[in-house]
Amino acid sequence: MAFAIYKPGQGKWTRLLTAIGAGLLTLYMVYWLMGELSGLHSANIGTIKMVVGVGLIVAVAALLWYLLNKPRIVDFMIATEAEMRKVNWPSQRELFGSTWVVVCGTFMMAALIFVLDIAFAEFFVIIHILDADVSILKGLLG
Repeated sequence: MAFAIYKPGQGKWTRLLTAIGAGLLTLYMVYWLMGELSGLHSANIGTIKMVVGVGLIVAVAALLWYLLNKPRIVDFMIATEAEMRKVNWPSQRELFGSTWVVVCGTFMMAALIFVLDIAFAEFFVIIHILDADVSILKGLLG
């Protein structure tokens, strides 16, 4: 029973998505490592790449199997999945409304920062701290 799953059927989605995410990161890591190993000058470079790549994938898979069956981690994932089922997700209308509030607020903040930037630049030119031609304000005012 060395390969038994701790609490099978519970926390299925969190375990599955965690494994998929870690697997994708591992594959990217192997891809990157293969590029780094291409700089080696050896007659057996293909064998070295294969052994390192497969060894890394097997090692990460074994670590994932161990971690995703550890009682504390599994209990946390089960609890997380249970809490996510309790979340009150917004409707599409609420989501669009909230998005517009954020977009408009962002543009208003950007405009405020732009105006303050121009004002401070003019102020620093007037008191001779900034030695620059702040022609943006002159261009805007005519």
